[in-house]
Amino acid sequence: MATVLASPGVYIEEKSAFASSVVPVATAIPAFIGYTQKAQRGSKFLRNVPTRITSFAEFEEMFGGAPKTLFKIGADGQLEAVPETCFLLHSSMKLYYANGGGDAWIVSIGDYSSGVNAKDFNDLATEAGLPSLLKYPEPTLLVIPEAILLPEAECFSLQQAMIMHCGYAMRNRFAILDVYNGDKKRTYDDEDVITRFRNGVGANHLQWAAAYYPFVKTTITGSSDVDFTNIQNLDGLVTFLNEEVDEDLAADRINQARADAIKDEIAKLPSAAGGEISTLQTTLKAVSGRINGLLGDLAEYLNLLPPSAGMAGIYAMVDNSINVAKAPANVSLGSVVAPAVQITSDDQEELNLPLNGKAVNAIRSFTGKGVLVWGARTLDGNSQDWRYVSVRRTMTFLEQSIKFAAEAYVFEPNNSVTWSSMKATVSNFLVSQWQAGLLAGQSPEDAFSVSVGLGSTMTANDILDGILKMTVMVAITRPAEFIVITFQQQQQKS
Repeated sequence: MATVLASPGVYIEEKSAFASSVVPVATAIPAFIGYTQKAQRGSKFLRNVPTRITSFAEFEEMFGGAPKTLFKIGADGQLEAVPETCFLLHSSMKLYYANGGGDAWIVSIGDYSSGVNAKDFNDLATEAGLPSLLKYPEPTLLVIPEAILLPEAECFSLQQAMIMHCGYAMRNRFAILDVYNGDKKRTYDDEDVITRFRNGVGANHLQWAAAYYPFVKTTITGSSDVDFTNIQNLDGLVTFLNEEVDEDLAADRINQARADAIKDEIAKLPSAAGGEISTLQTTLKAVSGRINGLLGDLAEYLNLLPPSAGMAGIYAMVDNSINVAKAPANVSLGSVVAPAVQITSDDQEELNLPLNGKAVNAIRSFTGKGVLVWGARTLDGNSQDWRYVSVRRTMTFLEQSIKFAAEAYVFEPNNSVTWSSMKATVSNFLVSQWQAGLLAGQSPEDAFSVSVGLGSTMTANDILDGILKMTVMVAITRPAEFIVITFQQQQQKS
């Protein structure tokens, strides 16, 4: 009793009746790293400052709008994007929220002024980019869509750093990777995009990452989001459109007066500004098939996105609607009309079961079902422990939840009272997770076991050294990846 009883009277002493509880940690809070139009909240600048957001509106409020991606038009009308103007984070955030995303962390590493630079993503000397997240324990997913804009070797180096960050430095988060050149078909030779990806990501800590292929064709960028000002060399556009007018005139589809009138409108393109842009574009779209085609090509290019941000949204949606033990697969992708490459079951065999175990999850189109995520493996596919994304993430969820609860017992007496309290706390938590379906077994005894105590998990020397050891064994549910139904004829019985 803390109070010395010296004066006669009635004293009340309260005792806790219940053990402390384990608070489940969040499981699908992604951290996005990339370039934004701005990075500011009020008067505070947010460059390389991990910042929590709760909605896309909040993202735009602090980090601004979409970049102005520019294109060069060739003599044959072919479009080529200007690399210094290509950025993906803004569109990727739209894709994230279109697929059920919620809270997220943003690390803005620069604006749209000078293109992408590998050092911006991971600069240990200045703790910019990836290292800035080391002090923030909440994010559980790591996504860098703009990694694929870097040169190939630099992209793979960054992806290796992402995996090391998740599996070595933090061990509480999971990396979602895109395949470099993921919009290209497989060639099954040394230049094959999947082969190069597998070689590029290395062999360390592969259980902490998953990859998805191919890129996806989305509806993120609407027709109203592009206009002829996305063309960098407008003089080339004038020449290209005038050629169409000359062809129509030569084929007697229009007369000379109409040709001259159209060319007069075309000549206004380089100097158009403000509200004149919309009016002029509307006029030309009514008389020129070529400009309609060009604008369609612009939107199609901008709508081709790597799938990692959409997958982060899928992870969040599945976790929130079911739980973290449900594999983020056999789920349709929102705002996606088609994969960039059509994959068949035969194509997927080697993606899913390669000899080196580095499985790449397929995104496939199914008639009547839409575009589905059709894979649930980590890059450590040869490991029976960590083959599945859901198993790795469920174990991380259990570990982190119990870890934070155990911190309350640091410096408590290393005796049977503390051991019993800890065991009860962890056991109660695991029972609730078993009831929620995260653990497999007909009873709690089949689903998990918790051991702690002298002669069980500790020696007398451990206690003298101030070490308390607890062993937790869990049977995590695993996805039914292959369903086999056997049919056999039987003789007539009646």
